Amino acid sequence: MPTPCVSFEFFPPKDIAGAFRLSDTVRELAPLDPSFVSVTYGAGGTTRALTHDAVTTIHKRYGLNVAAHLTCVDATRAETLEIANSYAEAGVTEIVALRGDPPKGQGAFVPHPEGFANSIELIEALAETGKFNIRVGAYPDPHPEAASDTADVDWLKRKIDAGANSAITQFFFEAETYFRFRDKCEKAGIAAAIIPGILPIESWSGVKKFAATCGAKVPGWLDDAFEKAGRDGREDLLSVAVAAELCSELIDGGVEDLHFYTLNKPQLTRDIAHALGVDPKAVLQNVA
Repeated sequence: MPTPCVSFEFFPPKDIAGAFRLSDTVRELAPLDPSFVSVTYGAGGTTRALTHDAVTTIHKRYGLNVAAHLTCVDATRAETLEIANSYAEAGVTEIVALRGDPPKGQGAFVPHPEGFANSIELIEALAETGKFNIRVGAYPDPHPEAASDTADVDWLKRKIDAGANSAITQFFFEAETYFRFRDKCEKAGIAAAIIPGILPIESWSGVKKFAATCGAKVPGWLDDAFEKAGRDGREDLLSVAVAAELCSELIDGGVEDLHFYTLNKPQLTRDIAHALGVDPKAVLQNVA
């Protein structure tokens, strides 16, 4: 089996303990030589400054290729582009362009009166600068706001046509979910890379709640497996085995890149990568 290229998502710290956890996570996963790492925005843009600090620190301290999440939430066009330009000035030229989740307590996304109405407008503005490699989100399972069975593919095509270079999927649990989506995208004329997003399962109850909010379908067999593993205290072993099997099936189906949602907890991601043959020792000397 070919060894995949890996990338990781982190989220910015909200306090001192979180800062240490992020630092430990980056230090532990950096030797796996990721093609890039991304740093999220909090819901409603609540971690805008923290995201900026985390992105620039990781880029400077570890020399990693960092992709900063950028959303349309609660900011004017000028403010959003000012943030983007500050990244470019710091040498960060990867952006994950998203509409973003609405602020807490706001039922639906409402654009700022002077802001970007959606991710398409944000992508177009970023592309016009010529400064960024633009990544976007994709949904193998239907997005909760999808208006039709084809909406997610149609919307992704619009994002690619607007100037995005590649896409990262929401997490999913079965390889066939990704392959069906990839086939639909190819038929729609989408040639850009669509990188599968992998979520190592640390808390099955937490993942099920998360899946319900973002539309990811939970297969019954997986629910049964984690119920049994919980009784035996073997959740982590099952999590690594399930994710490694999913990744192996994706690689066998032609996938070359995998993006891991680490939740700033590196051990499961590291163990899954090791199971896939991603060896940290060969690149350990590259870590500052």
